[in-house]
Amino acid sequence: MGSLFEVIEAEEAEVRGRVEQLEVQLAELSERLGAERERLSRLVITRETVVELLARMTGDSAVDESVSSAGDGSPFAGAERQVVGVLSVPKWQPGMEASALPGVYQDILEVVDDAPGPVRAKQVVPRIGLPVENGKIEVTRSKLKRLVVRGWLDETTPGLFTPSRTRKTHSSNSP
Repeated sequence: MGSLFEVIEAEEAEVRGRVEQLEVQLAELSERLGAERERLSRLVITRETVVELLARMTGDSAVDESVSSAGDGSPFAGAERQVVGVLSVPKWQPGMEASALPGVYQDILEVVDDAPGPVRAKQVVPRIGLPVENGKIEVTRSKLKRLVVRGWLDETTPGLFTPSRTRKTHSSNSP
């Protein structure tokens, strides 16, 4: 049997080897976690887009019907999910107030309106009470872009959002 120091050194080498293996596994898991978070973010955005498109296809701003009936000739034939209460962002028109928007869109609009300059989705997320995570940022960016398309906001430069000049002009002209 060797000295006590030799036994400790052997044990230390064995533990060091296990630590190195665990660090490699941790790095691999971190990489996989990042990829899965990215995939989840994309799926959330895809689902929101599909729900919006389905609402447009039916011409109904609040789709509230079963989409599981197959073979009825509807655009929902074969779908196995029910789309309930699709949030609709109306196209801005003169005299329209932010109260016409669903709650989260009102919050986003308020943050952009109160900002001293253009804002990014990453800056809006914590101000509307969401954790700053890639998925939440992407969903918020999607909502910001929807507000741009519907005339509530402007996107001055890709990714930078400001209050719509048209909307601000009309609200400052009103008595």
